[in-house]
Amino acid sequence: MIETRTTPARYQRQAIFAPIGPEGQQRIQRARVCVIGVGALGTHVADTLARAGVGFLRIVDRDVPELTNLQRQILFDESDLDAGLPKAIAAARRLSAINSEIEIDARAIDVNQTNIESLITDVDFVIDGTDNFEIRYLLNDACVKLGKPWIYGGVIGSYGMSMTILPGETPCLRCVFPDPPPPGEAPTCDTAGVIGPAVAAVAAIESAEALKLATGARENLNRTLLSLDIWDLSFDRIPLGAPNPECPCCGRRQFEFLNREAPSHTTQLCGRDAVQVLVHPPARITLASLAERLKPVGEVGYNAYLLRFRTDGYDLTVFPDGRAIIKGTTDPVEARSVYARYIGM
Repeated sequence: MIETRTTPARYQRQAIFAPIGPEGQQRIQRARVCVIGVGALGTHVADTLARAGVGFLRIVDRDVPELTNLQRQILFDESDLDAGLPKAIAAARRLSAINSEIEIDARAIDVNQTNIESLITDVDFVIDGTDNFEIRYLLNDACVKLGKPWIYGGVIGSYGMSMTILPGETPCLRCVFPDPPPPGEAPTCDTAGVIGPAVAAVAAIESAEALKLATGARENLNRTLLSLDIWDLSFDRIPLGAPNPECPCCGRRQFEFLNREAPSHTTQLCGRDAVQVLVHPPARITLASLAERLKPVGEVGYNAYLLRFRTDGYDLTVFPDGRAIIKGTTDPVEARSVYARYIGM
């Protein structure tokens, strides 16, 4: 007899793992998860959870695939560079081919204080696949406010760390790291690089924590700050104790990052010679009309999700909500000037 794709055989090896079992597998298939950031960590985690059978998977990312991503971001290949699709859309197509039984909600948007709560309010927990501290602190605020567990992960070079945050039970991100590092102080993938095995190791920890949350195995969750260096083969676990009652987020519930009036207008993108420009409130751009207007001054192409425009040494990727990624500069002032010149502001 030919086995169908919907047979329990798909998850058989996972379901016979005693800590999960058939009941745990059913819980996984009912789980609703949001992965914020579909880059190095996010692609590994999303791939694992899709194969595990997580019933609803929301993937959110603001960027488009680049050649340098292929070294560590496992849901993309060279064809995605030519297709010109946002990472979230390209990843969703790959995940659907991996497991057609699950629901995938792809959002090619920038995560900020105007949308973070709507992105996570209907899921069971959230997984950090981001590459910057601003979004992590915003995510921490939103998850603590809504009582959503979330799994923090970060990688640079061969070093990585992770911790699982259970609002009301464990310290939140601001309990452990009260403030984001000042600009220029923390290493980035531009200055320190990053290797695939370190990404895979931290993503494996995040994915395992996700399966524990999905199956209700909370007693097995990581309640420490876990760090590792895959090159030196060093591992460390720092006990975190109880939440800090004086923490601005989970103690005082001030939610400073969530309550800011508007998103930043510009954000330098990690590992990219590029700056993201936001417009607030979001615009409604007809990409076909914009393409016609830009044709006389540069090379332009577009699809349903984005427009690509090259001119004067700049490469602009413009989205229907007015957001743009401007490659060719790391200067926010210059990026806004280029945006105003060709798109309007």
